[in-house]
Amino acid sequence: MERAMLGVSLRDQIRNEEIRRRTRVTDIAQRVAKLKWQLAGQIARRTDERWDLKVLEWRPRTGKRSAGHPPTR
Repeated sequence: MERAMLGVSLRDQIRNEEIRRRTRVTDIAQRVAKLKWQLAGQIARRTDERWDLKVLEWRPRTGKRSAGHPPTR
């Protein structure tokens, strides 16, 4: 989409970093990763018993099942 905004094709061999610099659009993957870490930090600092903290600290069962029988939830 950013290439279309600038009228640039792949044949022009312009790097994505250069395109983002020209359009001043932030990389969505970096933004999502930053927000994910911020949320994890907020959850870790909580002291109450909310479900999201329980999910964060949850450990799955390690028991093995026989062949052909997948583990249940």
